[in-house]
Amino acid sequence: MCSNPQRDMKNKNVQAQIWLPLAISVSVILGIIVGNQFANQRTTSVYDRKLNTILNMVADNYVDTITINDLVEQAIPEILTNLDPHTTYFSAHDLKLANEELNGSFSGIGISFQIINDTVTVIEVIPGGPAEKVGILAGDRIVSVNDTSFVNTKINSNGVKDKLRGEKDSIVKLGVKRATSAKTLFFNVKRGDIPVKSVDAAYIIDEKIHTGYVKVNQFGRTTYDEFISALSQLKQNGADKFIVDLRGNGGGYMEMAVLMVNEFLPSDRLIVYTHGREKRDDSQIWSDGNGSFINDEIVVLMDEFSASASEIFAGAIQDNDRGLIIGCRSFGKGLVQRQMLLPDSSAIRMTIARYYTPSGRCIQKDYTAGGKAYEQELFSRYSNGELFSRDSIKVDKAKIFTTSHGRLVYGGGGIIPDIFVPKDTTGITSYYIAVVNAGLLQQFAFKYVDINRKALSSLSNYKQFLRRLPSDDALLNDFVSYAASKGVPARWYYINISRQILLSEIKALIARDIFGIDAYYPILNQYDSTVEEAIKAIRKHKAEFPISAL
Repeated sequence: MCSNPQRDMKNKNVQAQIWLPLAISVSVILGIIVGNQFANQRTTSVYDRKLNTILNMVADNYVDTITINDLVEQAIPEILTNLDPHTTYFSAHDLKLANEELNGSFSGIGISFQIINDTVTVIEVIPGGPAEKVGILAGDRIVSVNDTSFVNTKINSNGVKDKLRGEKDSIVKLGVKRATSAKTLFFNVKRGDIPVKSVDAAYIIDEKIHTGYVKVNQFGRTTYDEFISALSQLKQNGADKFIVDLRGNGGGYMEMAVLMVNEFLPSDRLIVYTHGREKRDDSQIWSDGNGSFINDEIVVLMDEFSASASEIFAGAIQDNDRGLIIGCRSFGKGLVQRQMLLPDSSAIRMTIARYYTPSGRCIQKDYTAGGKAYEQELFSRYSNGELFSRDSIKVDKAKIFTTSHGRLVYGGGGIIPDIFVPKDTTGITSYYIAVVNAGLLQQFAFKYVDINRKALSSLSNYKQFLRRLPSDDALLNDFVSYAASKGVPARWYYINISRQILLSEIKALIARDIFGIDAYYPILNQYDSTVEEAIKAIRKHKAEFPISAL
């Protein structure tokens, strides 16, 4: 699916060069201009007339009453399906939600929640947010919204967001059940701007080798600022080596990935280039040499869900031999979309170019077999054993490229890691699967915090919490008894096999419910095989620039 345009990457004068600061400005401005032009076009082609004629025929003659607007909404995605998997249509409502996540804030009440036993349960209250100001607490159950019951077997996360988010300064009335009150409590919450965090965790993961860990969940408008702030704080705390965890990060704004990777690259290093049907969509972006972490070692963690901007970041690191990529093959999304607004505030995110890593690779995986096969591709990686053995990774020997120092890399289907780490199935038993599928780990963690909230609230960090926990045997026995009361019988042969994974996840979930997401990863990472491999590689000096053949 990726034709490699013939370019001389060594001669930067052959093609128009875009240096980093200018590239970001131009990409944003161009997107606005071209998007608006697209939205305002009024073509009178035969195809337009044909579509309009069909719609009018349906409206005037179809046996049942049809809402033409609904028919159009259903038809647009079907039309776009025939292009590529990433050219997509967003209704005005869906676009608003999607943009809120990427733009770094939305108007809401300021809580993190889980749906436990068909009830919206407050897990975390954002300090200084609207909910905290009126007295809502972690552990509260939201049972009504604007005097309408909100306890429902069909409730889902999107439905909750629709109800709790709204226009800034608007009021939402919440009915809350609290463990310390027999009566339902009511709060009028004035919605306000709520930040969306891109960096889930940042901490010193190994003091002996001066290594910091940063978990990035997306590439939104605020991600670069959050990322730099986290790295700078870690550096002040003594870190000169960094593990950047992009596992599960499906991407976002390309310019954020460019700005972030620029912090690690010497000057005049190609970061990414794009090639489209029109010359206006062709660009090259080079590092400016002004990064704050040019001399620090970097390891990037990836998995099969790392896509798009994550792959731009990892591709620039790998192709410039700047650091190590560890994990398993990434998703393989090498298409660039531009958002084009339509008159009713809906939009199409249209593929307008392919992007290429510095070595010339397009890492877009094949989509010629159609949408269903494309969606099933990740499942096929499980079934063919790729996630458990590097030898099962299918590479296209016709798409071989070399890094700046001569290492072989492959195009056409994601970033293949320098160090492959198979999926860790140790401890995955039928008992573990049963309690996970029933949501019992989260439910037990929440109940534990709810019962012990007063004592736990006096703790200042997760390290104190770990010291105050009961013994592993006592904690596991409590969980097994709880699971049995919820219909999952104790099977100790399997429980003992799953012991470590059960305990680590229970502890991480309890810590998250007390201290927030920042406390989750430091506990979970203690038994993470990919993180362990990254630390091992740093200790053996494998991440030193330039990376050589491993």
